[in-house]
Amino acid sequence: MITRSSVPADLAGIASRTLEHYERSAESFRAGTWDHDVTQNIEALLRALEGPPPLAILDLGCGPGRDLRAFARRGHLAVGLEGAARFAQMARAHSGCEVWEQDFLALDLPAGRFDGVFANASLFHVPSAALPRVLRELHAALKPRGVLFSSNPRGNGEEGWADGRYGVYHDLESWRRHVTGAGFEEVEHYYRPAGEPRERQPWLASVWRRP
Repeated sequence: MITRSSVPADLAGIASRTLEHYERSAESFRAGTWDHDVTQNIEALLRALEGPPPLAILDLGCGPGRDLRAFARRGHLAVGLEGAARFAQMARAHSGCEVWEQDFLALDLPAGRFDGVFANASLFHVPSAALPRVLRELHAALKPRGVLFSSNPRGNGEEGWADGRYGVYHDLESWRRHVTGAGFEEVEHYYRPAGEPRERQPWLASVWRRP
C-alpha cells in the first residue's frame, strides 16, 4: 500500500492542492457538470467488457457521482473512488454506491477485483512522473481481460497548473506509450465531441484491455 507519507513531497503537494481546489468548488462543479452527456464514453467501456452483467466497475475519480449512478442504474456493481471528501459524500448520496476516499497517488486497490475501470476526465491530473505506477496499479486491480476506459483533455505534452488544478495534456502517441507500457492493449480510441472537426474535439477517449 502506498500512503501519502511515502509519496514524494512534490507529488503529494500537487495532489493536495488539486484536491483542495475541488473541495472549494464542489457545489459549482456539480452544478456545471451534472447534465453533461457522457453516454458515448459509458457505452465505450460497456461495449468492451466481457461477460454478463452485473459487472464490477470502478469509477475512478467519480466526482459527485453522476456516472457512478448511471452504472448502478444499468445494473452493474459500481464502486466509486474519489479523493475530494465533499465529492465522495455527494457521490454516496446521489448513487447509493460504495465510494472509497483515496487520491490517485496513494491508491490501495484490491488485486483482480474489477471487470472495468472508468476514468473519465481524471487521469490527466496524475503527474507524468507518477503515471506509470498509477497505470500499473489499475492494471493489477482489473481481472484478466478487464477493461480500462480513459478520457483526457488532449494536448502536446503540456504539464502544469491551470485554474488551480494540475494537469498533463497528452497526445495520442504519448498516451499510448504510457498505457501500453503498463501492460494494456488498445481496443479503440476516438475524439470528442463526436461530429466536430478535430480542432474542436478537445477530448481524447481510449479503451484498453488487460490481456
